[in-house]
Amino acid sequence: MRLFKDIKDWEVFRSKMNDSSNIGFVPTMGSLHKGHISLMKRSIEENRYTAVSIFINPTQFDNKNDLKNYPINIQNDLEILESTGIKYVLLPTEKDIYKNGYNFRISEHNYSLQMEGLSREGHFEGVLTIVMKLLNIVQPHSAYFGEKDFQQFKLIRNMCKSFFMNINIIPCKTIREEDGLAFSSRNLLLNESERAIAPKFYQTLISKKSIEEMHKDLKKYGFIVEYIEKNNDRIFGSVKLGKIRLIDNETL
Repeated sequence: MRLFKDIKDWEVFRSKMNDSSNIGFVPTMGSLHKGHISLMKRSIEENRYTAVSIFINPTQFDNKNDLKNYPINIQNDLEILESTGIKYVLLPTEKDIYKNGYNFRISEHNYSLQMEGLSREGHFEGVLTIVMKLLNIVQPHSAYFGEKDFQQFKLIRNMCKSFFMNINIIPCKTIREEDGLAFSSRNLLLNESERAIAPKFYQTLISKKSIEEMHKDLKKYGFIVEYIEKNNDRIFGSVKLGKIRLIDNETL
């Protein structure tokens, strides 16, 4: 497994690849779990090469404490990547990614202002900006994103279409624990009692009750509800459990 901490080293390596038009890419913020692994395995199946990045992007955090408390375990992540069969890992620094600071940004002024955009000011601007940067660095043929962040996936796909980027943005099904809780890096921050309650979020979201009834049920369980919203053919929700924020969605 090759590690690229310098963007220029990756660019030189990529220029010497055989069939560099067949690269799959999985961008991550580390703290890897089964959801990430499912994206990587699909990329390995569908592409000659698969590259994974680990970069905790500061510009997408609207809450500084959220960034400060984000779980980090690079050594464990690298062991997971190697055992999954990943050969190429990018570990760019913030200094390299944001050489000009955060002066140039990608903004979307419609779908990004809904749901997560209402709850997290500037979040999607940070997401779209970092994804654009990483896609330009890696230059993949395909990039893989989990449907747990479905709004994010749609924005990234539409961004690539809008800027005429010849990259397949591929959605992958949400991977869940046996009790229904979607795998997320933030799950590691739940205490034992919160972890026991957390699955009730998804169970409520798919209960087919009215949104008003869902609000009442979630509050009864101890969640603070930020939003539950039906959008096209999906239902989306965001809650807080203690200090931890959870999001999820499902097809209707």
